[in-house]
Amino acid sequence: MEWARIVCANVLRLRKREGLRKNSSAVDAGLDVTYLREIEKGEANPTVKKIAGLAEALGVLPADLFELPK
Repeated sequence: MEWARIVCANVLRLRKREGLRKNSSAVDAGLDVTYLREIEKGEANPTVKKIAGLAEALGVLPADLFELPK
């Protein structure tokens, strides 16, 4: 199982589910919008600190970003 790919897919899914824009999500997570785009495309491997920031910006727990697809 490739966990980085799962995290990236969940970030994109949760952001869209909440109707959040990339710019505001990136700012809320303390990230550059370009880096968030790379995460969502699976081109970046975010650190634990960045995963925690993304989870907070998305209103979920960091563990939710590791949820396997159903």
